[in-house]
Amino acid sequence: MARHNDLTDPSPSSPGAALPEPATGPGRDGLAALLARPARALIALDFDGTLAPIVPDPEKARAHPEAVPALAALAPEVAAVAVITGRPAEVAVHHGGFAGVAGLEHLVVLGHYGAERWDAVSGEVSAPDPHPGVAAVRAALPGLLAGHEDGTWIEDKGHAVAVHTRRAADPQGTFDALRGPLTDLAGRNGLIVEPGRMVLELRPPGMDKGKALRDLARDLGAEAVLYAGDDLGDLPAYAAVDSLRAAGTPGLLVCSGSEEVTELSERADLVVNGPEGVVRLLRALADRIGATRPGGD
Repeated sequence: MARHNDLTDPSPSSPGAALPEPATGPGRDGLAALLARPARALIALDFDGTLAPIVPDPEKARAHPEAVPALAALAPEVAAVAVITGRPAEVAVHHGGFAGVAGLEHLVVLGHYGAERWDAVSGEVSAPDPHPGVAAVRAALPGLLAGHEDGTWIEDKGHAVAVHTRRAADPQGTFDALRGPLTDLAGRNGLIVEPGRMVLELRPPGMDKGKALRDLARDLGAEAVLYAGDDLGDLPAYAAVDSLRAAGTPGLLVCSGSEEVTELSERADLVVNGPEGVVRLLRALADRIGATRPGGD
């Protein structure tokens, strides 16, 4: 059952918005731990569908207008804020408007599911060499998509290639028709297929949002973790939070609600109303932590 506990304040930027109560015991424990020890908490979020609304053309995706102010208000209160995305790190930074923002000096953006890392403190990206299979797939895709050109769109991510079907006349039917052939193509070239919301991404194996989240939580020594996502690619991060909780680190799973993907809402501790709901949650956390900090209002 989906766990809808969205904030009811209609304005993301309104001060003093009430915090929602997670629908599960582990979620309530995770939120309590985050509020009790914010300086030891990791806040990690997906980008598309979580901080930015889903749009037909991914190049036109931009963070919700209140996302950066909310992140900038929360980031100084916690151990770290990270954006974990399948996009190239620099693209997420540009589309998010994260660079040079006061309060986000220590933001980390983990692109390509953690294969790339952008640090606000340096403004630099560290990344491995591209997998050779990506070039082979890139060359083969136009032929494989013959007959599906109308409405499909290839997004070249450098370290991965994605085929979008949202603009096709039958988005789901085209997605279903292409999934098998694209999986075969990926397998022949040492890649895997990551399905998402009307998108099939061909990328190298061995790196996912779960590993990226676990590694970052370990490096920080995080004592509480919040992860917010909206799509199938976020399930490994959900699994990572589950494993952290089993090992004694409280965690809160947030779903940026979507009717296209129900797997996350069924597993989440807290479901909010898309990027606007995520922004309200971030702002409410910042307000609550700031109010309870010694010297806070």
